[in-house]
Amino acid sequence: MEKVLEARNVDKVFEEGSQTVAVLHGVSMDVRLGEVVALEGPSGSGKTTLLSILGCILTPTRGQVVVAGETIDPTSPAQLRDVRRRSIGFVFQQYNLFPALSAIENVEYALNVKGRKGSAAREEAERALVRVGLADRLHFLPRDLSGGQKQRVAIARALAGSPQVLLADEPTANLDTVAGMQVLELFRDLAKGEAKGLLIVTHDLKVREIADRVVGIRDGRLAA
Repeated sequence: MEKVLEARNVDKVFEEGSQTVAVLHGVSMDVRLGEVVALEGPSGSGKTTLLSILGCILTPTRGQVVVAGETIDPTSPAQLRDVRRRSIGFVFQQYNLFPALSAIENVEYALNVKGRKGSAAREEAERALVRVGLADRLHFLPRDLSGGQKQRVAIARALAGSPQVLLADEPTANLDTVAGMQVLELFRDLAKGEAKGLLIVTHDLKVREIADRVVGIRDGRLAA
């Protein structure tokens, strides 16, 4: 399988006043098309920082990130923004839906940000929601959706624009066991059926059931 996401000897150091805090130390890993990778570690291990670097939200202090074959220049905000819009879909623990927008409007807005407008964006948003099993919830506001349904809207939004990489940060943390497993199975089906690379940061042991690989991280280093 082709590599679609890579970290190469990534370090991350944060400056806090006169202090420096080293969060990542020489991390190298990859995700391939059609692969589900779970990234596990305790709080403070660096896993969310690593996810943010791979998602081009943060930049590494040292090392390289490659997304869909493109080496990221950490000094180019324009490239970082373009890669996020074109190649990466994000799913967060808190859903991050606009409460005043319906399900289809939330997905359509994500497409508008990526430059897709009008009826084409509306039709693509509808297709994305149908793919995640919400054909009968297109015009529901978030307050009228269950937690699992909100997360499905978030996944549909992440799929908007057909990115090759999906990054999920604790996507089942706010869901009950049944809804969480349904969301994980949906993730797996999307990764396999649409040949996307999927990286899930998680504490949820159920993710192991749908992952091709489990990568551990402790104190900013990948566990052996």
